[in-house]
Amino acid sequence: MRNLFFRSASPSPSNSPSRSTIPPSSPRHSFSDSLMEENIEIAQTLITKWDSSDASSYTKITSLFYDNRQEAKLYLKCVTDLQSAMHHFVNSPDSSAEKLIKAQTLMQTAMKRLEKEFYQILSDNRENLDAETVSSSRSSESRASPPRTPTRSSVSDLESESEDESTFLEGEQIATIPMKDLKSIADCMISAGYGKECVKIYKIIRKSIVDEGLYHLGVEKLSLSQVQKMDWKVLETKIKYWLNAVKVAVKNLFYGERMLCDYVFSASNSIRESCFSEISKEAAMTLFGFPELVARCKKSPEKMFRTLDLYQAISDLWPEIESIFSFESTSAVRSLGVSSLIKLGEAVRTMLEDFEAAIQKDHSKTAVPAGGVHPLTRYVMNYLTFLTDYTEILADIFADYPLTLQTPLPEAYFGCYDVDESLISVRIAWLVLVLLCKLDGKTELYKDVALSYLFLANNLQYVVAKVRNSNLKYLLGDYWVGKHESKVKQYAGNYERMGWSKVYASLPENPTAEISSDQAKKYFKQFNAAFEEAYKKQSSWVVTDPKLRDELKVAVAKKLVPAYREFYEKHRVGLRRECGVDSLVRYAPENLDNYLSDLLYGASGAGSVSSSFSMSCSNSQGR
Repeated sequence: MRNLFFRSASPSPSNSPSRSTIPPSSPRHSFSDSLMEENIEIAQTLITKWDSSDASSYTKITSLFYDNRQEAKLYLKCVTDLQSAMHHFVNSPDSSAEKLIKAQTLMQTAMKRLEKEFYQILSDNRENLDAETVSSSRSSESRASPPRTPTRSSVSDLESESEDESTFLEGEQIATIPMKDLKSIADCMISAGYGKECVKIYKIIRKSIVDEGLYHLGVEKLSLSQVQKMDWKVLETKIKYWLNAVKVAVKNLFYGERMLCDYVFSASNSIRESCFSEISKEAAMTLFGFPELVARCKKSPEKMFRTLDLYQAISDLWPEIESIFSFESTSAVRSLGVSSLIKLGEAVRTMLEDFEAAIQKDHSKTAVPAGGVHPLTRYVMNYLTFLTDYTEILADIFADYPLTLQTPLPEAYFGCYDVDESLISVRIAWLVLVLLCKLDGKTELYKDVALSYLFLANNLQYVVAKVRNSNLKYLLGDYWVGKHESKVKQYAGNYERMGWSKVYASLPENPTAEISSDQAKKYFKQFNAAFEEAYKKQSSWVVTDPKLRDELKVAVAKKLVPAYREFYEKHRVGLRRECGVDSLVRYAPENLDNYLSDLLYGASGAGSVSSSFSMSCSNSQGR
């Protein structure tokens, strides 16, 4: 068999030249040469057919990958075979330059066509290759779910399920097909050494999509001076937009872009890194640079919560940020994220220090009317209550910054013994203590000692209620609440003692003891004067907490009414026949509760002493 292929015609003996005169043999044409030449011929046919340089050609206005997908696959195979042929002839010592030139010309034509196809697929699928569709397509592709037999209750269920499934698959294909086409073209062009042309188109189109996506999310590039000059309400609005935008940008926009880039350019690690970096780096730097700008603005306690929102947003998204921007070329994005967290943390610590200083520097010299809750108390406790929504974030921010006091105080003075004393719980307890100390100093603004104790009871009760009914109770604990509730009762007892002691003292120690008529008159007069003075003074006072208000009234009534009733019943009968006794015995025991019930509602809720007195007189005269 071998002789059949390789033997040559034997020269006749007569014409046979001598060995020294035989001419050199021509180069042998191998089977591989024939196969490669055939590859070139096949490639030439298809490449020429789709040569878009021919202005009259239909292929100039249509797409190979849209018009005939089977032929598109064949086209890519022809390019691969053409490349193999070129490699073969380059490495073959006997190959002619003519074949290489022909193959190179065809390759350049093919690359121009593929470059056009690549551009057209990217351009036509700007909406289909959005981040959400890409990520869902890649996720579904990576899932290898075993087949299952769903349960159906009717034929209509089967039809509905089939429609839903086909709709879902159709939606997936919208993104999957162009993604696969892009990857096939990219693989082919990179393999042929034309990756640069392919990458250039990809970067331009996809970068514009990322930039446009960030713009539609409301993210804009701002300078430090622009941010610093903004009114806080304007800046706060921009922060709200940013907080919504960053989640979408990280989880959809950048994540989807990274997945698409990794998929299309899976043939080259360096290309997919450079592509993703150039496409997303500028937009990411704009996105993550904003929180740092906010952190560098002028600090004030009112900006605390938006600053914490920014910190929490980056902190929550940090695993995704690290994963998406894991390339060395995108390390600047990760660094900016870390820098923003550091600056925001510094801003939070500064603002909390300023908050404490603001409490200590409160120099309001006007006493709160009626001994009510001070505005500072409301502001501080509401502020601290909102802070508890950020306990984990604050723990992270203050992890290396324990509370240091210029004047050491016993830990028992603000300790929280039944909870784990974290840095945050101790710091919150300290801020409450600073508030209470400030309120204690404001009692000097009240001339009436009883009212000053009522002021303290009101404010401490407000503090305790805020702690008990919010997340503060988890930071401060039941021990703290119980200790301060006892303090409220102490203040309330002091109010009752100082505010009503004169009324108690106006009655004899033994209300039922035998005394003369004149002495009885004297005690009635004393009681009338003391009670009316206390009533008139306290009719405008207020206790804002209903439970505390009732407890105070009950405490006064329990001491006052029984003693007065005994005195009244013992001596009222003996004075009945004397002239003017009704003006002397002004109050019946059962009416004292009515008077007491009017108290501690403030000026708007107080009853009228004159009207109450008239009613009491009428009741007394009726007896």
